[in-house]
Amino acid sequence: MKVQFYGAAQRVTGSKHLVTTDNGTKILLDCGLFQGINTTDLNQQFGFDPRQVDYVILSHAHIDHTGLLPRLIRKGFSGKIYSTHATQSLCEVMLADSAGIQERDLKRVNKRRIKRGDEPIEVLYTQADVDKTLSLFETFDYHKEYKVGEDATFKFFDTGHILGSAGVYLTLNEGAAKKTLFFTGDIGRPNDKILRSPEPFPQADYIISESTYGNRLHSPEPDVKARLLAVVRKTCVENKGKVIIPAFSVDRTQELVYALDQLESEGKLPRIPVYVDSPLSVKATMVMKSHEEEFNKDILAYIKRDGDAFGFSNLHYITDVEDSKALNVPNKPCIIISSSGMAEAGRIKHHLRNNIEDARNTVLIVGYCSPNSLGFAIKSGRDEVRIFGENFKVNASVEVMDSFSAHADYAEMIDYLKCQDTTKVKQLFLVHGEIETQTAFAERLKEIGFQNIIIPQQGEGFDL
Repeated sequence: MKVQFYGAAQRVTGSKHLVTTDNGTKILLDCGLFQGINTTDLNQQFGFDPRQVDYVILSHAHIDHTGLLPRLIRKGFSGKIYSTHATQSLCEVMLADSAGIQERDLKRVNKRRIKRGDEPIEVLYTQADVDKTLSLFETFDYHKEYKVGEDATFKFFDTGHILGSAGVYLTLNEGAAKKTLFFTGDIGRPNDKILRSPEPFPQADYIISESTYGNRLHSPEPDVKARLLAVVRKTCVENKGKVIIPAFSVDRTQELVYALDQLESEGKLPRIPVYVDSPLSVKATMVMKSHEEEFNKDILAYIKRDGDAFGFSNLHYITDVEDSKALNVPNKPCIIISSSGMAEAGRIKHHLRNNIEDARNTVLIVGYCSPNSLGFAIKSGRDEVRIFGENFKVNASVEVMDSFSAHADYAEMIDYLKCQDTTKVKQLFLVHGEIETQTAFAERLKEIGFQNIIIPQQGEGFDL
C-alpha cells in the first residue's frame, strides 16, 4: 500500500490523499479545493491522473475537502464517490455554489491576465460538471462496513465537525496480511451545540490526522450566548451600529442562528433585525433541518419545545441580490451573518467593504481563517485591509469568539486520538495545518506515546 499527499500538506486547504493498494486500486481520500490568495495554479493540476483513480471517499462537504470533485470529473474520473447521506445532501448545494464562484472569479483573473499579456486560464468547472459529479455519488451509514474495490473495505465514524462529517476507516487485504488506515478528516469539538461529539474509532496501523489548531487552545467561554449578547448590545443598542459576522454556510451559520433563536425565546435579544445573507447558507439550513438524525439530544429537545431552532420573528433569510445590496443602504442597527467564513468570497466582502470603516460597527470572527485570507487580516488586528483591490481602514471593532470554531484545539484532538494504543500505530501523518502548527502538535503527540510522526510535503509519497 502507498499513500501520497496532494493537498493540505503543510497547509490547511486542498485536502487530497491518494491511497494505492498492492493490486493497483486507487482510492482518493477527499478532493478539496485550495483556498486563499495565489492558489489558482494549484487548483489547475492534480499531480496525478484523474482517469486512473477508481474511488473517492469523502470525509465531509466543506469545499476545501470536496471542491475539486467536478474538476476531477472534468479531467476524466468516472468512478464512484462515497460519502455519508448528509455529506451528499450538502454537496448538492455547495458544489453548485462553488461552480458559480469559480466562473465569476475566473472572469476577474483572466481579465487581469489578458491585460498583462498572459494566456487566460481554463475554468475549473461548470454547473454541468457538478451535475455529472452528483450522479456518481453513493451514500452510506456510519459504522457499517462496505467494500471498496476487490481488496479493501471502509467504515465511517462520526467526527462531529459539520453535518455528515466522518472519519474514514480503511481495511486493506494484501495477501494474508491486513492493514488498517484511519483518516480523521476534520475533527469536531466535544459538546457541539447542534451535532454529536466526535466518537472513538477502532485501532489503526496508520493514521492521517488533521492538525489545524495543533498549537493552540480555544479560549474558554463558559457562556457563549452571554458573550454574543454582550457584543450585540454594545454594538447595536449602545453604538447604534451593525454586527457583521463572516460565517461558514454550514454549521457555523446555523449555530449562530440557534444561539440567537434561544436568546429571542428567552426575551433577551434586542428587537433588531437579523439577516442571514447567503443563498448557500439558506439552502444549507434547509439541508440541516432535513437531517435531524445527526443532531444531539439537547437541540432535539429544544426543537420539540420551540418548534424550530433556526427561525424567529426578527430573522430574515436573504437570497436575492438586490435585497442583499439594500442591507447596506439604511444605516440602522442590525446583525448580518454572511459567507464565506474566511471572508474570501461571497457577499460578506461587500458588507465588510461598506461597514469596516465605521467605528460604530463590529466585525465578529467566529471560525478558523487561513493566514492568507481577508478574515485572518481582520482577526490579526491590522489597521488596514484590502477588499476588491482597494485599501480600507479597520475602524470597526473586531471581536473573536473561538468557541464557535468547528475545529478541535490541540487538547481536544489529543483526547480524540487517545482511543488508540500508540504502540500499535506504525505511522501517524499530520495534514491540514501550517508547518509551525504541525511541528508543535507533533511534539505534543510524542508526549502521549506516538512515535513515528510524519509531516508530509506536497506531492510526497510513502510505502506503508
